[in-house]
Amino acid sequence: MARKEFRYRGYTLEELLNMPLDKVAELFPARQRRSLKRGFSPEQKKLLRKIRLAKKGKYKKPIRTHCRDMVILPEMVGITIYVHNGKEFVPVEIKPEMIGHYLGEFALTRKRVQHGSPGVGATRSSMFVAIK
Repeated sequence: MARKEFRYRGYTLEELLNMPLDKVAELFPARQRRSLKRGFSPEQKKLLRKIRLAKKGKYKKPIRTHCRDMVILPEMVGITIYVHNGKEFVPVEIKPEMIGHYLGEFALTRKRVQHGSPGVGATRSSMFVAIK
């Protein structure tokens, strides 16, 4: 069975890559559109520069960033970016389906809590159990 070709709002990835940034921004939801219209912060510009160098093959190190508020653009597809979650850098491989989302959405800041069994003295019945 043939895999269905990716489309974002009716445009293929190739068409999105050939579009100017302001035309791509018009396709995004309002919050992302506003973020792009206000311009990139110095940190975001630095990240974009690294991504463009990595695409050309001139940037060999892994791309690490604290820029969780960066909107994922079509030119980022296919690159792995290490996004900081507050404790460590989480590898995020950019796929076409992620276009229009923020980097921070894919590097979760909270871990799922897995509770163990209760300890001695945790309940009234286990209060007087001898510890061996």
